[in-house]
Formats: sequence, structure tokens, C-alpha cells
Amino acid sequence: MTSQRTRERLIQRLCEEGVSNSKVLDVIRRTPRHLFVDEALAHRAYEDTALPIGHNQTISQPFMVAHMSELLLEAGPLDKVLEIGTGSGYQTAILAQLVERVFSVERIKVLQDRAKERLVELNLRNVVFRWGDGCEGWPALAPYNGIIVTAVAPEVPQALLDQLAPGGRMVIPVGPAGETQQLMLIVREEHGFSRRVLGAVRFVPLLNGPLA
Repeated sequence: MTSQRTRERLIQRLCEEGVSNSKVLDVIRRTPRHLFVDEALAHRAYEDTALPIGHNQTISQPFMVAHMSELLLEAGPLDKVLEIGTGSGYQTAILAQLVERVFSVERIKVLQDRAKERLVELNLRNVVFRWGDGCEGWPALAPYNGIIVTAVAPEVPQALLDQLAPGGRMVIPVGPAGETQQLMLIVREEHGFSRRVLGAVRFVPLLNGPLA
């Protein structure tokens, strides 16, 4: 179920789907995804598919985690990354092994509490958590070299654009909830922002307001 062979099959599939960053692939290979799903779904943990984690949320498909991480790191190493949507903590755990510091915001407290426990279990200590509204980001600690958003917004929140450092990169799905959305890469340049559409995706909606 969680054998090395099963993990290697997942890595092979990610390579076939176009993931080429060796650091990202190595981190996904060694990170125990089965710890981030309910025990009843652990036998499916290394399938390349999104899985439910309760509260109408999902753990993202491994390809999407790898793809978004790779896009974030495309221009080189990052020191300070803001994650919007801690969820299960799986994407958080992947990022924590790829960048210097991760600042993760989640509106559903019970999900974030579970994610914190999992990261402690994995001895990942370079993550700081905030329970709050992801649409607001984390302005007190801005700016960030990278921002990754794991829920879809109808448009890019201005607060997140404001918190991106010069040269910083944001990967975010944009579009209507429940329909096909577009994954976007936004880079803060000297005189504004460049935007690149990367393809169709489907994410749960980015909602306002914290939820205990």
C-alpha cells in the first residue's frame, strides 16, 4: 500500500505528465502522502488523484502539487513563500522541503490543527501557520517571494498581489467555482504584473472568513 514500489509508480506517472524538476520529484517520492488522508483512503494515497479530507475540501492531486511547486521554483530557489489553503498539509509539507520558510493560512481551524500535527510528526519546523481569511493573505509578514493558492478565486485578490515581492511569483487558479478554471502564473515586475495562463484546472472555491 505504501511501499517504495507504489511511490515509484507515482513518480513515473508524474514524469510522464511532464514534471521534470528533480528536487520536486525527490520530495514527493519521500513524503508519506498516506499520512495526510483518512485511514480508510490510505490505500489510494499514491494514486494520482485528489481525495476528500472532510469539510468539503480535498487533498490535491499529486500532479497538481508537483506542477504548482515546479512553477513556483522555475526561476530559482525561494526564501519566503505564502500558502493560501493549508488543507491537509500535504502541499505545505512539500513546500517546506523545497523553500526556506513557509507561511500557511487556512480558514478551517480543525483542518489546520491536523496539518500542524502531521508536520510535527515529519519534523518539518520551517512552517508558520495562521488561522484566518486566505483572501487577505498575511500582510503583517509581507512581502513574499512566492505565493501559492490552493483554492480557486473568481479573480486574483488584490491583497495577494500587494503582498508579492518584486520579482515574486504567484501560482493561482482563477475562475468560477464548480466550472473549469485556469491556472495562472503571475510575476511582479518593475512596472506591474505579467500573467501567464497555464491550462484548465478544477479547485474548491476560495471562501471568505475563518471557520472554527
